[in-house]
Amino acid sequence: MATILLVEDDGPIQELVCLRLEIAGYDVITAENGKIGYEKATQSPPDLILMDMHMPVMSGHDAVKALRDNAYGGLIIALTASALTSESNYALNAGCDGVIIKPITEKFEDQISDFLTTSP
Repeated sequence: MATILLVEDDGPIQELVCLRLEIAGYDVITAENGKIGYEKATQSPPDLILMDMHMPVMSGHDAVKALRDNAYGGLIIALTASALTSESNYALNAGCDGVIIKPITEKFEDQISDFLTTSP
């Protein structure tokens, strides 16, 4: 099954998302900030990156922009606690391919599957 890089600085959220993804059959790699996420994504590109947008050290916005500026063509989905359209647009403008709003719902695994099956 697909490998997912989860970049999330909140420990309990990281654990919950990781557990749900593993139960769904995905291989999960974690990073606690955008800098580490950027490094892991460039060393061994995953099938999908789930990127929290607001983190210390390097924000998700900055990490996504750095990845795209360095020709990273993989699938990146923003994880954001903001339901504001402006925040979703900011994530998409940074280079994300989609957005999932936190808290994640019972449809989370279906959302991940849809992103993976509809990506080029």
